[in-house]
Amino acid sequence: MKVRLRNPDRIVEVDGPAQVSDMLAQLDINPETVLVIHDNTLVTAKAMLPADAEVEIRPVISGGSHG
Repeated sequence: MKVRLRNPDRIVEVDGPAQVSDMLAQLDINPETVLVIHDNTLVTAKAMLPADAEVEIRPVISGGSHG
């Protein structure tokens, strides 16, 4: 499957099918630090991704009110 990673922007290939949590483990990514998007839908760590999936992984960015 094709996985687009952000910051820095790059595309890597990962063997599939795979559960999201397994894919993140293969990429050495902490699942609590990213959002995983497949078919324009946010998916959970237990979701199964097909071998031909195109996935985007975005880092979670938090901020607060500046007041």
